[in-house]
Amino acid sequence: MINDPILLLGGSGIVGRRTAQFLRAANPTAPVLIGGRDLARASDVAAGIGHAEGVALDLAADDLGLGGRPVGAVAIFLKDDTLAALRFAQARKVPHISISSGTFEIAPEVSAYIHNPTAAPVVLGSEWLAGAATLPALEFVKAFGRVDDITIGVLLDEQDIGGPAAAIDLHRLTEVAPTALPRRDGAFFWRVGDEARATYRAVDGTEMEAFAYSPFDIAALSAATGAPNVQVNIAVGVSSTRRRGEPMSTEIILDLAGEDHAGQPLRTRHAIVHPEGQAPLTALGVTMMLERLVGLDGKPPSPAGLYLPEHLVDPAEYLRRLEQIGGTVSKAEVQ
Repeated sequence: MINDPILLLGGSGIVGRRTAQFLRAANPTAPVLIGGRDLARASDVAAGIGHAEGVALDLAADDLGLGGRPVGAVAIFLKDDTLAALRFAQARKVPHISISSGTFEIAPEVSAYIHNPTAAPVVLGSEWLAGAATLPALEFVKAFGRVDDITIGVLLDEQDIGGPAAAIDLHRLTEVAPTALPRRDGAFFWRVGDEARATYRAVDGTEMEAFAYSPFDIAALSAATGAPNVQVNIAVGVSSTRRRGEPMSTEIILDLAGEDHAGQPLRTRHAIVHPEGQAPLTALGVTMMLERLVGLDGKPPSPAGLYLPEHLVDPAEYLRRLEQIGGTVSKAEVQ
């Protein structure tokens, strides 16, 4: 049990609201603050989950408008260009999770950590849907003695862009950002022009136009597995479930290639699908990170440090919780 509340900054948005619900379902007594610019909306979310309070926040204030009110952790669901929430967390010596920074944007957050490394845990949580691809991939690579190639394909249904903050993030990370930075033959390179074009084969077998994308997953999986070839491709369009007349869903395809522990060639393909779209997966990742950071999982709270999601969340436990919230994980045909 923790005494100081977890602050969800942007907690009245789509992903923030779902995170609050997951936190409450798994941790009935954990105190939560739902923070946002609109106090009425934040209070509505707080009333809906119970043992929570809505608060109006001011990112221009050093104390975020909270005065001396204690806070146990901060998770932010929007791009904080001023790093106000991170500075606040470091000043209070409490964990901070951000999920909206692109690979090319992390220098301010990393610099803030390097200049004050003992202040608080700082989590760079901007892997695809807060670890929804990397965490399963790290579980599946356990079957490999050597991993040569990791290709992640994601399908974002055009009806599943999310709220205003998510729409801004998607535009910035896919249209305004520099070109993608995957890894090929052990080297990172900029994927531009025709190199950035790709094909995504959906769960139902439909081939769709896609484009190169570089969330934190590429660097994280390269470091964790040593795989010399790692890439992420994203398609935006109609999901497999909607093509067959059902509601939209979100899809992740994980293609792995290399050798098994006996030195024999091995290729695997797994599909991860959630019938409610991207929000539940992102919310699950943030929830599990918060649980580990503040010790809601029964272990001591995480010490100050710079973290990625996989440093905090066990991949096998993530898959178990994923299925618990309605996600499916299945082996797909390798082609």
